[in-house]
Amino acid sequence: MSKLLTTVFILIFSSTGWAGDQTDSEVEYLLSFVESSGCIFHRNGSDHDAADAADHLRLKYRRGSKYVKSAEQFIDRLASESSWTGSEYSVTCESEKQGSGAWLHEALEDHRKSKTLSQNQSGA
Repeated sequence: MSKLLTTVFILIFSSTGWAGDQTDSEVEYLLSFVESSGCIFHRNGSDHDAADAADHLRLKYRRGSKYVKSAEQFIDRLASESSWTGSEYSVTCESEKQGSGAWLHEALEDHRKSKTLSQNQSGA
């Protein structure tokens, strides 16, 4: 029984570590994506350039990462709305305005597809 419990704990902790590494990697990708986007971010009635937006989201992630177990949770819990006012963040790219959550979810999906495609090509 003791061996079984030890094995279960090892599996839990090793998978938790992997998920944390994957989450950090994907969040960092999203932060870089924001920073290099050239888009205008609208937060609490003010406009911010992409670098300022990325800095703000980095700060929120540093402070709130314990509440985030996936890149999706980062988007939904930290990068989509103000934790103080509850106001939704939005972004304007190439004259098109949309919610930052939808924009970031799309970027994450594209990133994962691209990563899978490159892994499949290198493994083929």
